[in-house]
Parts: sequence; structure tokens; C-alpha cells
Amino acid sequence: MDDEFILDTPRVRQFIGEVRAAMAAHPAREALELLLPAFTELLADPSWLPDSYMQPVAEGGMGGGIATWLLYRAGDGGLSLFSLVVPPGSATPVHDHLAWGLVGLYSGEQDERVYRRLGDHGQIADGHAPLEQIEQNHLRPGDYYLLMPPEGDVHSVATVSKGPSVSIHMLGNDTGCTVRHAYDPDEGTARAFTSGWSNRECREREDT
Repeated sequence: MDDEFILDTPRVRQFIGEVRAAMAAHPAREALELLLPAFTELLADPSWLPDSYMQPVAEGGMGGGIATWLLYRAGDGGLSLFSLVVPPGSATPVHDHLAWGLVGLYSGEQDERVYRRLGDHGQIADGHAPLEQIEQNHLRPGDYYLLMPPEGDVHSVATVSKGPSVSIHMLGNDTGCTVRHAYDPDEGTARAFTSGWSNRECREREDT
């Protein structure tokens, strides 16, 4: 399948080209660290992301009016760039990403809670997935974090600003179409879910 540039602009193509080059030449963690200057430039630039990709939706796979706007995805399913829009007063479920990546806040403010899985090597067995909260962060525009599972992979975010929060995600999978997990920390359980994309359908893979 071909790469898909939904937001097809020179800025997006340049950034994806930098990501591709870094990932081809370096191990994942080193590549992500090298990409931080380009990623933080995206977070600081108010001009490249159209307003239509900063709006909540009535219904979404994460609930609460949360939108996941796909901007780019690789034909092989190994990379996606998207904006996550969380309305004021809403929060994501506790969830994982199952991919390396960079996530940063573009507008609004969020409270983030980060968890780690307990038990046998952090595995999910028969829906049981006990969690321990290990961090709580207040995020403002320009703040970012690096994902390198299992490090930082399980979290939730809640919008605490008057307007929606918009975060930019660059992850090493087709995130909206990847079967991931939503967790109930109080019950110590997990369920499979797919968030979907607000503006694209999931594609059938040729190798499935």
C-alpha cells in the first residue's frame, strides 16, 4: 500500500522525511532523541495545523467527544502522525500505544497520569492487568514525552483548559487501527479496543 498524506503540505512531508531518515540510520531511542528539535518546532509553530484538525467529534473510539485526526500514515502500517483532540472536561481512558514515538502538546492544557503494569513481566493475562501509577504531570503547549514501551506506554490524559487540548502524536504503528488496551486501574483489568480514525477508515492489510 502507498503512504497516505491526508494533510499533504511541504511541512508535513519534510517532517516525515526526517523521521524516515532518522529511523533508517539509528536505533529507535536514538532516532527519537535526534528528532526532538524538529518535533518541538512543530509544537511551537501555530501555522501548519489547520483548524479542522483541532476540533472534537460527536462520537469517537475513545469516547467523550475525543477526536483522532490522521495526518499521515505509512503504507506498511509502521508510522502515523495524528492530532488527538480532547474536549474540556473530558479524559481518555487509561490506554496503551504499543509503539515507540513522540507525543507533544500543541494547544490547551492536560493532566497526565502514567502507569506501569505489574505482575508477570507486565503481561496481560485473561483480562487481568494490575497497574501502579508512577507519575502525574501537568502539560502545557510545547511539553512532550517519549514513548519506548513499556516505558511510558500506559497513561491517560484529561483536558484542564477552557478549550480543547490538542496533542501531536508521531508513533511507530497505524495507531487508530491497532488493537490496543483500555485499562481499569481500580479493578486491575484490561480490555481490547481500537480507537479508529475520525477522518479515515482502517485499511485491510494485504498480508492478512
